[in-house]
Amino acid sequence: MSQTSTYTVTGMTCGHCVASVTEEVQEIPGVETVEVDLPTGAVTVTSAAPLDDAAVAAAVEEAGYRLA
Repeated sequence: MSQTSTYTVTGMTCGHCVASVTEEVQEIPGVETVEVDLPTGAVTVTSAAPLDDAAVAAAVEEAGYRLA
């Protein structure tokens, strides 16, 4: 059964930002889908198992942004 987690990312301003965050978060093992809402900064991640928040934070930081 899939699990869904929502995070808020600060600093995204354009489609390229969204693509960067999506790409990095998708590399976390177990992640199935990543949906980013640019206006609100909401990042919804569907995964096979519960995600480690530290792994998500690291992926977002790798893309050049931070979790709120």
